[in-house]
Amino acid sequence: MPTAYLEHLRVPLRWWVQATMFLATVWLAFIVATPAWVAWAATAVLVALTVAIFVSWGSARVEVRDGVLYAGPAHIELHHIGEPEPLDADRTRAVAGVEADARAFLVLRPYVKRSVRVPITDPSDPAPYWLVSTRHPAALSAALDTRPQSAGASPSDG
Repeated sequence: MPTAYLEHLRVPLRWWVQATMFLATVWLAFIVATPAWVAWAATAVLVALTVAIFVSWGSARVEVRDGVLYAGPAHIELHHIGEPEPLDADRTRAVAGVEADARAFLVLRPYVKRSVRVPITDPSDPAPYWLVSTRHPAALSAALDTRPQSAGASPSDG
């Protein structure tokens, strides 16, 4: 079965630009206050740490393939989920905040404001739902919707 949905939750470009400006400022502060080798070494460590954090944080993948939802480090078969609910930024903030269930599985990124709430129907799974960040909640919900489509069904006689 082909991939129905694929998204990488990469860190946005503006974060890289801001980090670059910050690291340049740190280098400038170090270069006037310490020997040059200390400034360059400290800045190199900070650059490596920043790149590692951004790449790691931005490596989260959301994919629907072969009847399975992959979100970050976890996966679940689609027959164990209920009807997905696409959420806008305000609803995402509420569901991740004041309405949150501590047992929920979260794949949230602060730079992605929208999400999809995926109810879990598997009785052996302790998580009541997954909350997954996505830039395209309608497309992810459509890929997750495993209910039979009624387009080809004949209308019932009343």
